[in-house]
Amino acid sequence: MRGHLQFGLNAVAERNLFWDLATTTNPGSGFDPDTEWLEGYIKPGVSFEHRAGPAATLYGKLSAVSSYTWGTEAFDTGDTGETTLEEAYLALRGDIGAGLSYDLSLGARELTLGTGMLIANGATSGFERGALKFGPRKAWERAAIGRLSSGNISGTAFFLDPNELPSTDGGNELAGLDLRFDDPAGGYLGATYVDVLASDTPYPQAAPDGSGAPTVTPGAREGTRTLGFYGQTNPLGGALENWSFTGEVAYQWSDQIDLEAWAGRVTAGYTFADVAWSPSLTLGYQTFSGDDPDTATLERFDPLYYQGSPSAWATGSKSASTFINSNVNALTAALRFQPSPADTWTVRYAHIRANELGSPVQFGQATRVDVDGNVVSGVTDAHLADDLFVEYSRIINRNTFLTAGLSVSFPGAGIDDVVGGSADTWTGGFVNVVVNF
Repeated sequence: MRGHLQFGLNAVAERNLFWDLATTTNPGSGFDPDTEWLEGYIKPGVSFEHRAGPAATLYGKLSAVSSYTWGTEAFDTGDTGETTLEEAYLALRGDIGAGLSYDLSLGARELTLGTGMLIANGATSGFERGALKFGPRKAWERAAIGRLSSGNISGTAFFLDPNELPSTDGGNELAGLDLRFDDPAGGYLGATYVDVLASDTPYPQAAPDGSGAPTVTPGAREGTRTLGFYGQTNPLGGALENWSFTGEVAYQWSDQIDLEAWAGRVTAGYTFADVAWSPSLTLGYQTFSGDDPDTATLERFDPLYYQGSPSAWATGSKSASTFINSNVNALTAALRFQPSPADTWTVRYAHIRANELGSPVQFGQATRVDVDGNVVSGVTDAHLADDLFVEYSRIINRNTFLTAGLSVSFPGAGIDDVVGGSADTWTGGFVNVVVNF
């Protein structure tokens, strides 16, 4: 048996939150775009492992998360917190001969598939649960996972029920398959299929020609199916030495509604192996389809439960708090260097644009009346924002980690058009410490 304990404290300050759009779009809300807050969490747990036979091991884990936010966070919620069950599962793994091995588990636990484009974040923090930025909850509330492996090939079947906020629980249940090949040299290739078995989550659809408020269809997520492919190259030689490439693509459809959506990403990374501080540069482009107002088909991509950190599938740093991975695309660049083994600096940039004009960018919250008295949704110019994020990480010791960051989001013409002028620049920063035993 083994005990686990993780806790953290994070101080956050924001100025001109969401480019201070509330002053124009909802002036009577009383929303304060300047705020500071402190958030923290503690995650205790215990795990065990027992050899049940010569080719079988029984294992499991039990953990909980208690989190709180002092002050008012970005979504105008404050002085809130909650204690919830995190992981609570039993599992059995072992060998069945002929080079085959299995791993079966039942109960609440974490699961990330592929690169985290579709299935990664199984739980929600923030709002009434506190710790919005930390997001300490990751485990699915209910999970049945079976994995069969042979050599470098593994297949995973799963049933998942996300641990959603009680105030916005969409009754979602997912099932699917993942097939993956991992090359010993470091590359991989895989495919994921996800079927939404049950859901009360609605989908918005753009008004015809983009004129008017979007139509919202309750429970439209139920029946959505997604097929995705992902891969990364092995270390390359010759002229491509020190280069690496990744790619992801996904297609969505439904038998319940007229849905046809897609998404994808390509990245190219280069490591300056012979330069001091080992700098590495990663360039990428990612895109998620939006609903075309000129068709009856719904083309809005549903990002499901993606990993939304800046190093994974966030679209921008600050903009990721406003735009989910739907009806957006972004050109990204990240420069990372290490002055010492304990210190890492990362500079990230994202140029973010909408795929479809006059169509919901996030969900439909930006529906408004323009200066001519017309109801409009989405943006009238594709340029949404340019985000810049500087992050510093330090390993204080084997259990203690410090992270600090400064970020700024410059509004594009699409955001300026919403306010009818020049929108404010959104800035912010944070510093946190995480201790993990």
